[in-house]
Amino acid sequence: MIASTKSIFRPCIDLHNGQVKQIVGGTLTENDQQVKTNFVSSNPSSYYAELYKKHSLIGGHLIKLGPGNDLAAIEALKSWPNGLQVGGGINIENAQKWLDLGASKVIVTSWLFTDKKFDLNKLKALCDKIGKDRLVVDISCRKDDIGWVVAIDKWQTRTDLYLNKNTIDLISHEFLVHAADVEGLCQGIDEELVKCLLIYSFSLLLCSCLGIWVDIPTTYAGGANSKNSI
Repeated sequence: MIASTKSIFRPCIDLHNGQVKQIVGGTLTENDQQVKTNFVSSNPSSYYAELYKKHSLIGGHLIKLGPGNDLAAIEALKSWPNGLQVGGGINIENAQKWLDLGASKVIVTSWLFTDKKFDLNKLKALCDKIGKDRLVVDISCRKDDIGWVVAIDKWQTRTDLYLNKNTIDLISHEFLVHAADVEGLCQGIDEELVKCLLIYSFSLLLCSCLGIWVDIPTTYAGGANSKNSI
């Protein structure tokens, strides 16, 4: 267990159309022609899985951004079984399959919402099926006039769920929080959100205690552009 005041780097592999990419989060829609990227790797997903394994970078996440990424995700999992969490299109029907394929945990977002409303019964059902310790809830968010609202469907659909202490207490799971408005811009983290979470990060960091909001493992992602962001 990580000490309550310690933050650690967590890596990720973002997959889009079967390739490892860094995408500007706000441009990710159904129309691939609008997608903006900062980086498209010539290396396969397995290269990064093996790299993270070599350096013992545990708890990283592997995100399938849309269709056409299953084979690349499986390739990465084969390179490091039980070394990566998998997200993207996860639901109660396929969650166990990805665990069986070698995911250490599954990350779920959009499936937990019905007509843009958070459905706690879905969360409970998924926990009952695969176990709470194998599940990470992605509460990635975008800023509006009220605060940070959880966004689903490639961060394009805003839901009825706002990111605050009441939400954290209600869900009470390990969390992944993308600051979608700054994701991929490399212009700095969302400092206001980070201060609320009391996380200070480079790119993807795990804190076992988040001070004023949470006291369970949570990963923050989005906007880092240098080691000075830590």
